[in-house]
Amino acid sequence: MSYTEELGRKAKEAEAVIASASTLEKNNALAAISKALIENKELIIAENAKDIAAAKENGMSEAKQDRLKLDEKRIADMAKGVDELIAMNDPIGQVMDGFTRPNGLQIIKTRVPLGVIGIIYESRPNVTVDAAALCLKAGNTVILKGGKEAINSNICLGDIMRKAVSSVGLPEDVVQVVNSTSRETTNEIMKLNEYIDVIIPRGSANLIQAVVKNATVPVIETGAGNCHVYVDSSADLDMAVEITDNAKTQRPSVCNAIESLLVHKDVADKFLPMIAERFKSHNVKIYGCERTIAILGDTVEKATETEYATEFNDFIIAVKVVDDISEAIAHIRKYSTGHSECIVTSSLANAQRFQREVDAAAVYVNASTRFTDGGEFGFGAEIGISTQKLHARGPMGLMELTTGKYLINGNGQIR
Repeated sequence: MSYTEELGRKAKEAEAVIASASTLEKNNALAAISKALIENKELIIAENAKDIAAAKENGMSEAKQDRLKLDEKRIADMAKGVDELIAMNDPIGQVMDGFTRPNGLQIIKTRVPLGVIGIIYESRPNVTVDAAALCLKAGNTVILKGGKEAINSNICLGDIMRKAVSSVGLPEDVVQVVNSTSRETTNEIMKLNEYIDVIIPRGSANLIQAVVKNATVPVIETGAGNCHVYVDSSADLDMAVEITDNAKTQRPSVCNAIESLLVHKDVADKFLPMIAERFKSHNVKIYGCERTIAILGDTVEKATETEYATEFNDFIIAVKVVDDISEAIAHIRKYSTGHSECIVTSSLANAQRFQREVDAAAVYVNASTRFTDGGEFGFGAEIGISTQKLHARGPMGLMELTTGKYLINGNGQIR
C-alpha cells in the first residue's frame, strides 16, 4: 500500500469514530488542541522560522512572507479560533426537514458529516489549524496537504494537534498532515476516490485550477480573488478612500483584498488624486487606463488585459475610469473570479442594481471586501471561500462541511 493510500485508509478508519462522537468529545478534543498550541508556541515559532528563512532565500515577496509567518499573536489567534468553535452549535444530528407521506412513511432529513476531506493549500500555516478544527467539529477526518513553503510549520502543527486529540481518547488520525512536498503525492491524493469524499483546494488560481482539472475526487472550488471596488458618481469620496485603502493595503496577500479599482468618470478627477496620495504611504504600484494616466500622470503604468485579469496578492492595483455603473458591472463580469465585489455609493437604486447584477459570492455596499471571512461572518474559523455555486458558496464554516441524510420510518409499507 502506498503512502497516500495508507493516509486514506487511516482517515477512513478514524472517520467511523469521529462521525459518531458526541459534541462533548469533539469539544474536549478542540480544547486540548487550543491548549497545546499555546503550550507549544516556542516550538511552533522555531519551526516556522525555518520556513521563513527558506522563503527569504528563495526570494519570496514580503507580502507572501507575511502570509507564512507565525508569531505569538497569530498562534494566540489560532487558539482563539479553535475556542470559538467549541462555543458554536454542533451541526451534526440537526433536523433539516421532516414530513409524513400520505402512505404513513415518516421522512426526516438530518445533518451528517461529509466524511474524509482532503485539503490542498499553499503557504498559510494557520490553515492547518483552522481546517483541522473545523473538520473535527463537523465530525469529519481530514488529510492536509500544505505547500512546501510551510512544510516545517505544518508538520509541527499537525503533530501537536494529533497528540492533543489522542490525549482525550479520539483517534489521532482524525488529523493527518502530508509530510511530502512532491507534486506526485498531490496528484495521488486527488485520485483517492476509495478513501476521500471531497477535495477542497485553497490558494492561488493556478493551484485551484490544477486541482479542479486533475482530481477524480469531487472538488469544492475555493477562491482566487480578483476583487473590485467601484466608486460610483454619488459616492462619499472620503468613505471611498477608506474602503479602497483598507481593501487593498490592510493585508494585500489574501484572497479578499481588491486587485482593481473602478471609478465613475464624474468623480475621477477628484477621487483618483485622493486615493493615489493614500496609496503612496504603502508604495502601491498603480496600473491604469488612459484616463487614469491623464489624471495621475506618469506615476501610473499603462494597464493591459493582463493587469485587469491578475490577482496580484501584493501592493499593486489596476485602475479604470468608467462611464457609468453599466460599464463597471460589465468590467466586473469579465474579470471577476466571483469572490467579493464592492460598490461605494449613496444611490439606493445603484446599490440594489449592483447587488442584483454582480455575480459573486459576496457583494458589498459601502464596506470593505476584507470582511469576506468566516470569523467576520460569525462562522468561527473557515475552510476557505467557495466561489462555486454547488453545495457551498462564500465563507465555508461548519454547515458547509456537512451533508444531508434521510431517515425513513415506516410500519410495514411496501411499494
